[in-house]
Amino acid sequence: MIIRSEILHPVVALAAWTMIIWLWMYITRIPAMRKVPGLDVNNMVGGKGSDLDTVMPGKVQWIAHNYNHLHEAPTIFYAVALVLAMVGAGDGLNACIAWAYVGLRVAHSLVQILWNRVMVRFAIFALSSIALIMLVTHAYMAVIHQHA
Repeated sequence: MIIRSEILHPVVALAAWTMIIWLWMYITRIPAMRKVPGLDVNNMVGGKGSDLDTVMPGKVQWIAHNYNHLHEAPTIFYAVALVLAMVGAGDGLNACIAWAYVGLRVAHSLVQILWNRVMVRFAIFALSSIALIMLVTHAYMAVIHQHA
């Protein structure tokens, strides 16, 4: 069964954006790690990315933090968008809302990585959350409607 749905386009766009941030993170992080006195990148064992917050420049870590953020609320987006596509409700308004969500997540990434003003980030995150809540509500209504 092939599912054709407009909502799959923003799903792939956000996944691609996440991979762009992954690449950006490693292009900046590895050279920055090599510059930290006493940090032997080739022999590091264990630890987690946040351990680097105290030794790496903030602007480098902002990218890593954003990469992590792209694996939090967007996981709900992916699941809900796929549900909407599967139940035939992924076109029209829901596709538009999904594009708005992706645009807001890209804006959130750019603000966090380039400027990192917390209140601006929060406002964008809040708007993206409203879009996500709308998609979740529409998915719920579509699923309930199919079983009624």
